[in-house]
Amino acid sequence: MASAAPQKITTFLMFEGRAEEAMTYYTSLFDDAEIIDITRYGANEPGEEGTVQRATFSLAGQRFMCIDSYVKHDFSFTPAVSLYVQCETEAEIDRLYAALAEQGSELMPLGSYGFSAKFGWVNDRFGVSWQLDLPE
Repeated sequence: MASAAPQKITTFLMFEGRAEEAMTYYTSLFDDAEIIDITRYGANEPGEEGTVQRATFSLAGQRFMCIDSYVKHDFSFTPAVSLYVQCETEAEIDRLYAALAEQGSELMPLGSYGFSAKFGWVNDRFGVSWQLDLPE
């Protein structure tokens, strides 16, 4: 049996000092989730020692990459790009929404908006935007 082709397009998240905290949090929320690899900045490198130079993690089998940028930017995450999660049960959407909204901000509270059985949209504590959907 041939193995699946590697994922060609990967979501890449840039943090400023909180990449490992975010990865650890996200992997705690999803089944089939893990931190795959982490390369940290060492002494005398441009980034703060111990922060994430580059890391790969997976959520529900989908791979993501992240870094801690050592350059301060005038931008951060925006809801114009979000992670869209198709939930399988009402318990799952309720759990994920509550967890991701904690210390974050609610953009659309959980409810029925006519296009799904239940939907919610939040920015999490790191600023990453999530759309959670429970199809009909």
